[in-house]
Amino acid sequence: MPKKEHTLKTATEEFLVYQEGVRNLSLNTIIGYRNDLKKLWEFLGPETSLSAISKDDLRFCIGELSKNKAAASSINRFIVSVRGLFAYCRRFEYINNDPAVELGTVKQPKLLPRFMTGTEIDSMCSQPEKKPLLWESRDKALFETLYSSGCRVAEIASLKLEDLSSNYKSALVTGKGGKERRVFFGNEARVSLIEYLKERKAKFPQKTGVKEVFVNQKGLPLTTRGIRYIVERYSGIEGTNKPVSPHSFRHSFATAMIGNGADVRIVQEMLGHSSISTTQRYTHITTAQ
Repeated sequence: MPKKEHTLKTATEEFLVYQEGVRNLSLNTIIGYRNDLKKLWEFLGPETSLSAISKDDLRFCIGELSKNKAAASSINRFIVSVRGLFAYCRRFEYINNDPAVELGTVKQPKLLPRFMTGTEIDSMCSQPEKKPLLWESRDKALFETLYSSGCRVAEIASLKLEDLSSNYKSALVTGKGGKERRVFFGNEARVSLIEYLKERKAKFPQKTGVKEVFVNQKGLPLTTRGIRYIVERYSGIEGTNKPVSPHSFRHSFATAMIGNGADVRIVQEMLGHSSISTTQRYTHITTAQ
């Protein structure tokens, strides 16, 4: 027999606390769960009893997302969040049966990752010198480092001074799942990084406690959102007028490596991919070229 009756809202709130406090999931993951499950509230009502929700109700929600032209990836994330909630409730006997257990994900179109050509990379990395919109030395170092290392934006945001090698040719980064790997900086990235760090030290001599490499105009650590903003400024109408995201640097790095004949398993290791199939999509780009 199930325990006390739970509403959709109370079960969701308890589920989120469990994911953050017990499973220690990242803040971004928790925010994703919360946003998806609030959509479920909108469709079914937050005070709806858990035991009253059926598989057809959940399929109705998926249908509404599709009708509202939600992307396949967004629908699948919603389904994963709903599955997680109901699996949690079944585990703790808040419900007798799990209506989400048979929910299938929708097919996603296979899209080639967006990347920049060598000329576009050169143009993007030179923008801070041509049009110093924000902080010239920092922004150049940021772009060169993103491309040369192939790092995720979160890895660059969390990169600390102590993670850099003494000659600034490499760094130790922590990727998904807490996995560490060493990434490398080309000569241009290294020179730009040294110049920026010299300027940063002179600009914020009092900010000795800030360990992150990249900081904002106040000397505080740059967030992933801050990095996205910088990239958007220089790739927007004020800059190249060819909008890209921070992840485009990573895609471009991988595409260049594969295109120049690097072994796919070496590229997998450099990118920190857990599955080689994720890395192999860059071979399709090379074929398309």
